[in-house]
Amino acid sequence: MPLGSHRRRRAGRAAVAAVLTATALLSFPAIAEAKVTRYRSGSAGDVSRPSWNGPAYTMNGSGAIVPATMTKAVDAIRGGSGSIDVTVLAASAASGSPTPECDVITGLPNVNSCTTYVLTSAQDASNTQVNTDVRNSEFVYFAGGNQCNYARWKGTPLQASVQSVVAKGGGVGGGSAGHHINSSIVYDACAASTDSATALANPYDRSVTFTTGMFSWPNYGDTVNDSHFVTRDRMGRTMAFVARALKDGLTTSGKAWGVGVEEGGSLFVDRNGLATLAGQDAYVVLGDHAPEQVVSGRPLTYSGFKIWHLTPGSTYDFANRPTCGYYTRSVVNGVPDSNLYSGTPVC
Repeated sequence: MPLGSHRRRRAGRAAVAAVLTATALLSFPAIAEAKVTRYRSGSAGDVSRPSWNGPAYTMNGSGAIVPATMTKAVDAIRGGSGSIDVTVLAASAASGSPTPECDVITGLPNVNSCTTYVLTSAQDASNTQVNTDVRNSEFVYFAGGNQCNYARWKGTPLQASVQSVVAKGGGVGGGSAGHHINSSIVYDACAASTDSATALANPYDRSVTFTTGMFSWPNYGDTVNDSHFVTRDRMGRTMAFVARALKDGLTTSGKAWGVGVEEGGSLFVDRNGLATLAGQDAYVVLGDHAPEQVVSGRPLTYSGFKIWHLTPGSTYDFANRPTCGYYTRSVVNGVPDSNLYSGTPVC
């Protein structure tokens, strides 16, 4: 089952007193069954101003909004004045409230509106109303679900629309599947979902596939995100992702950074690339040399992954990536060292 497809998107706090409308829009006249569902809460009109003060990002280990980092993103983008419009993109309907992210976002200070779109077809990424709302917003949040659905938007008008939000000084974020899609190397799970044991035993297993060339946010290049990190024991598979990225030449620097965020954790990344963690722990896993063995059908061998363990309130500078503060762990013939999630920094 693809990553997160079995997991319900969490409902946020109860819906605030706001205008909530739902509109079904036909995406393409020739495909009558394709439907885009739109929900808008808050103001019916968009804010307007000549410039914004982002970009700003939120990278969440599970699908739900983390108010602490979302509030920081709103404040960073607005630069101390005005309010912003937010668009939430989802590829599947939520259980319970149809707008769990907007239920939380509209309750935060300085949010003018929040619009949720449920897009059930890759062709919906060309829908005119969707792209208009995204381009008029100042922050785009990718909901949890199955990141393969988002990867299918590569090369569409919607990809360009999301990029335009960051380019004008807005922001972007996501949780679970939405966290995955915001790294420059996306573990897309389009063939199947993988786990640590499978990926370490064969980093070229059919379940280990990537999408590149979709988003490459300033200061966040050469990254591969992972979610539900400790709860689902994903350190091993992130190590395999990093090794694959190096072997396959998917990075621009000859190095690859895995960014694993635990459920309930969220990294706020500011315009200068400085990330601050809230909620739960996160890990940055660096591969800075060629793997000793990463071959189809054979287990991974890699010596000396450098791992930064971040706790709530700590920071990591993606613009000037640190060279100290890490502990090291290795994998030999598919077997990782013990104590992957804790260690004494070597410097």
